[in-house]
Amino acid sequence: MVESEVAGFGASGRNGGWCSALFPTSLGETQDAAMRASVDEVLAVAAAEGIDCHAAKGGTIVLARTPAQLARARAEYGDRVLSPADAGEHLRASGTLGATYTPDCAAIHPGRLVRGLADVVTRRGVRLYERTPATSIEPGLVRTPGGTVRARYVVRATEGFTPRLPGLARAVVPVYSLIIASEPLPPSVWDEIGLARRETFSDHRHLIIYGQRTADDRLVFGGRGAPYHLGSRIRPEFDRDHRVFAGLHATLLELFPVLAGARFTHAWGGPLGIPRDWCASVGLDRTTGLAWAGGYVGDGVSTTNLAGRTLCDLVLERDSELTDLPWVGHHSPRWEPEPLRWLGINAGLRAMTLADAEERVTGRPSLIGRVMAPLVGGHSA
Repeated sequence: MVESEVAGFGASGRNGGWCSALFPTSLGETQDAAMRASVDEVLAVAAAEGIDCHAAKGGTIVLARTPAQLARARAEYGDRVLSPADAGEHLRASGTLGATYTPDCAAIHPGRLVRGLADVVTRRGVRLYERTPATSIEPGLVRTPGGTVRARYVVRATEGFTPRLPGLARAVVPVYSLIIASEPLPPSVWDEIGLARRETFSDHRHLIIYGQRTADDRLVFGGRGAPYHLGSRIRPEFDRDHRVFAGLHATLLELFPVLAGARFTHAWGGPLGIPRDWCASVGLDRTTGLAWAGGYVGDGVSTTNLAGRTLCDLVLERDSELTDLPWVGHHSPRWEPEPLRWLGINAGLRAMTLADAEERVTGRPSLIGRVMAPLVGGHSA
């Protein structure tokens, strides 16, 4: 394995800590069932290998806080939409009109999980070369500044950093998701907020938000809103956008006024990979020996587990339920050339912000939101 930084440097270590059954687009019940099983597989492996990743399978509560959000929840979930009182059994936020709940999600500490997995595989003989960027991937070999690695099969698992590789500038776009974290909060605050089982949470707005209660009682909260950078640029300074951090903090105070006096001690971010059709994929071209996995749109903690097990079966030429899943062998179309994708993605992000504001004022579903959803949809955690 070659890694340009250290294992966990990217989205695998800096995400919002959701290990969920969410998949970025609907591919049917077989894919959904495989994702639900993957959540339990991640937790089982962590337990078996002694990886203390602070896991708690409390499920996910998604609030509806405007009439338009409630209408979307009812359109998707029907009579399974929770009443405000039932929603409050999980999470108590201002203005809650209803909510949806799924048990298929665990809150984790992603850094502890990925470093624990790196330790497990290296103890078993895998050679992990950190600080070793892949400068190109070709049939049978990976080129690095320190030399060339040759192998019968080469797996590309570069996610949001994929556009840096030759020939893959339009394969996915790196879109930044940013996160803030509070100081450990006292029991009196958690008594007002809830999340007693460490449920992860979001709401049915257009511009994605996500949060969790950590094992040491911090509130971690993230969301979209950072701009896409022309030419799919990725730079360390893009990990921090004080305008976005301030917006996340304001959103949290609006959700939970009890946090007005709390200190927020950490803030970070990073790029996630989004394919043009929002569909993650995994596959192997037996002619070239090139394999790939990615395009998780922020839902990668459990999806990477499923991808790894699927790649194992593909490389070993084993027909299985995993190799028959609909995402196997899928090829997403390429993104538009610049500056079209810069204009489109950033216009979409701005439009979704306006759509949420419109819905708060009118109480009706936003036409802007429906039109722009294909550009900025999906989940991010």
